[in-house]
Amino acid sequence: MAIANKIAGFISRSSWIRRMFEEGERLRRECGADRIYDFTLGNPDVEPPEAFRRELLALAHNPLPGMHRYMNNAGYSETRAAVAAKLSRDAGLAVTADHVIMTCGAGGALNVVLKTILNPGEEVIILAPYFVEYKFYIDNHGGVPVEAWTDRETFQLDIDAIEQALTAKTRAIIICSPNNPTGVIYDADSLGRLGALLKKAQEKSSHQIYVISDEPYARIAYDGTKVPSVFPLIENSVMVTSHSKDLALPGERIGYLAANPRMATAQQFMEGAVFSNRVLGFVNAPALMQRLVAGLQDESVDIADYQGKRDLLVGELTGMGFSMVRPDGAFYLFPKSPLADDVEFVKLAQKHHILLVPGSGFGAPGHFRIAYCVDRAMIERSLPAWRSLAVEAGLKG
Repeated sequence: MAIANKIAGFISRSSWIRRMFEEGERLRRECGADRIYDFTLGNPDVEPPEAFRRELLALAHNPLPGMHRYMNNAGYSETRAAVAAKLSRDAGLAVTADHVIMTCGAGGALNVVLKTILNPGEEVIILAPYFVEYKFYIDNHGGVPVEAWTDRETFQLDIDAIEQALTAKTRAIIICSPNNPTGVIYDADSLGRLGALLKKAQEKSSHQIYVISDEPYARIAYDGTKVPSVFPLIENSVMVTSHSKDLALPGERIGYLAANPRMATAQQFMEGAVFSNRVLGFVNAPALMQRLVAGLQDESVDIADYQGKRDLLVGELTGMGFSMVRPDGAFYLFPKSPLADDVEFVKLAQKHHILLVPGSGFGAPGHFRIAYCVDRAMIERSLPAWRSLAVEAGLKG
């Protein structure tokens, strides 16, 4: 075999999201783009805020000397300081530039954190439903993923399930709020109880247990809901994020990681993370994007646009008989599948030219994911197809 057996095995069972996106490309060629309703990929359809364009033009017309050269592996100090100032305001804590590393998106940040903290065979708890790449990222660094479910009705944290998943080998837990794929925001009380649980567990173990908070959707929250900062609530926490969603820059791969300043080992962790950033090959986050996002830490895409699409889909689909948790943030719905087999339901949806991702791809069989970061006109065009699908699946339509 030309590639490693493990990689061949990984390819065969991943990634549902990309697989369905590719199926959409085929159907668009066969049936015409306007007759295909693709809800598979979390690829924002909105443009970056106007402030981004202004900053980009200003930098293009007035380039800084040496702006395309190498920089410190942690990133430009002024960009890290701008990020730290925003985090300090959100957390009510003194976060400094020394707690921040600019990274190649949240995916890069997650890999840096995992490489920094994991010894071979140590365990990382992931909460179902989860972002599918977590398992592969953990495997990259010799770790072992351990699944624990969130509450199966609300998708909020299930502290008892997490406690049962803890072992002497637990090194970290990854949380994602607002969540991909459910859109649920974990409340401050649950996060505080998680912090207390892990502090107690750590006292019994010989090593530190980290909470890695994956937050690329933190600025996409609806109805005035506030996404709690993890730093005041969980001492041994590291936040990872990107500007892919909040500034609609997924192709630019710009993000960062930040260590909780309350963490006793923060300095040692940061030394390890800067080293890991370098040797993993990321080396530096893109220089141009670092310059641009420094002045955009309080900017965001139009949240009202996403909220309107959420409200439209939730209202229409629940009216047809679909059951789901109303999301507080991000841009995903995660309804229950009307068929016991979610993969079969997704195949049925394809007959109606609706492209979805089965919940099995997120460790949650019996559900399916809708990404509504798409053109509103497409959502509206898709509604008759949804009604036909609902009827065929045994709902009222």
